[in-house]
Amino acid sequence: MKRIALLVVTLAAFGCGREPAPDPGRAPTLVVLVTVDQLRADYLTRFRDQLTGGLGRLLDGGAWFQNAFHDHANTETAPGHATVWSGRFPSHNGIVSNPRGVPDTSVRLLGSDGPGASPHRLRGDWFFDWLHAAEPAARALSVSRKDRGAILSIGRSRESVYWFAPEGRFTTSTYYADTLPAWVEAFNAGRLPERMAGRAWDLLLPPSAYPEPDSVPYEHGGRDFTFPHLLPSDSAAAAATVMDYPWMDDLILAFALDGVESLGLGRGPGTDVLAVSLSATDHIGHRFGPDSREIHDQILRVDRVLGAFLDSLAVLRDPARIVIALGTDHAVGPYPEAYEARTGIRVGRVSLRGVLTDVRAALAARGVPSRAFRLEGDQLWVDPDAFDSAGVPVDSVVEAFAERARAVPGIARVDLTRTLATADTTRDTIARRWVHALPPDLPIAAVVTLEPHWVWAPGTDAQHGTPWDYDAHVPLVLYGAPFRAGVYADTVRSVDLVRTLAAGLGLTVPADADGRVLREALKNEQGR
Repeated sequence: MKRIALLVVTLAAFGCGREPAPDPGRAPTLVVLVTVDQLRADYLTRFRDQLTGGLGRLLDGGAWFQNAFHDHANTETAPGHATVWSGRFPSHNGIVSNPRGVPDTSVRLLGSDGPGASPHRLRGDWFFDWLHAAEPAARALSVSRKDRGAILSIGRSRESVYWFAPEGRFTTSTYYADTLPAWVEAFNAGRLPERMAGRAWDLLLPPSAYPEPDSVPYEHGGRDFTFPHLLPSDSAAAAATVMDYPWMDDLILAFALDGVESLGLGRGPGTDVLAVSLSATDHIGHRFGPDSREIHDQILRVDRVLGAFLDSLAVLRDPARIVIALGTDHAVGPYPEAYEARTGIRVGRVSLRGVLTDVRAALAARGVPSRAFRLEGDQLWVDPDAFDSAGVPVDSVVEAFAERARAVPGIARVDLTRTLATADTTRDTIARRWVHALPPDLPIAAVVTLEPHWVWAPGTDAQHGTPWDYDAHVPLVLYGAPFRAGVYADTVRSVDLVRTLAAGLGLTVPADADGRVLREALKNEQGR
């Protein structure tokens, strides 16, 4: 625990550390999968000159794909993690939204009252499955603030998978274990979140290093929108809210480092996997938006804390035998107020509650229960059996809903899922991304696409989730001996990342996986 506490305390004092010396003849002993939740691709170019830590190191020494995009419509955390680390679109991996991701009432959390979670909805195999098939002794540790981030980085394997419970401690569900191991209990006993009570988040650099204004009243719902931002002084409240501050990433990486040592990951001779999903950027991005001084400072902090983590990892394991893949689950759009002020284009917030209420009332009068016609985000779910029992034709009701919804300001299009199969997915990017988003056997009857830069009401935060490029444009980086460092400008897709990672490691990839190998990034161009 002394080492972990020291890491948390000294994260700001980042040193350059040792650079891995590429040696293709030596197989990696540790593959590190890094997901930075809500990392827009332009953050790495906007702040490039100030990235002197881990992000900067990956960009300097890795294969950096600047024009990578998620090619699915549902740009949320669960579908994004599943897509990046399975190399499969949501239409094939089965994860279509956050609510339809990992929640599972058949399992419970260990030592927490939070909701249970498991990979029970997952379809197909994941990167770790490909590795495990080649190396049965391979092990994995996956850590995140979010259950979906931890679970969907690894797949269905019952490995060491942990996330941050509402009480401010790391836990897992009974899908993975019946008790927490001693090293997890010891980490939790350190009560690091509680010890952060009253800490102030202030700027990492002098104010002159940030061009963004620090007095934007629509940020964070008009509350606490200027620096410094204080954690509650009450220890329990601090533990429950630390996820909204940069230090959540510190905790994730400290816990991961402790797990690497406790589990003996990466000691060789085989290859193990460490997956870390850093969520603080997502929380801060939602509250303050991508144009804020807060998000600027947060990206600098991710850079520094990741650098400190890589330095610590290099002390424990041979850095020349570590391979790193960096991806992200989604980007984010600007606050509507910021976009309108910058462009003069009118945008706003959209609600279909009135349309949905009217349709459901008419259905109730005909014997169709409200649960049989549900709008979950931008997806319209129906229960065909309930419609059949009531003798109501579901298609005509869906068409009527779609016609009314299309007339609402801020709605770009409403697509019936049965017609998406015949869309021109070569020219129609939105249709293609919806096709990639939806398993055909799910009862999703229609999907709604907002006009660019409009967001759903009644929220007061910055949002993501649309098929538009500003939510889909994400960075991909591969770093380590198998990969050719450089900046790559060609357009690629997020499903390509693990296909290329697998090729660099010489792994066999199932024929039904999506994506392609980015051979230009491989030192050995014979990778398959």
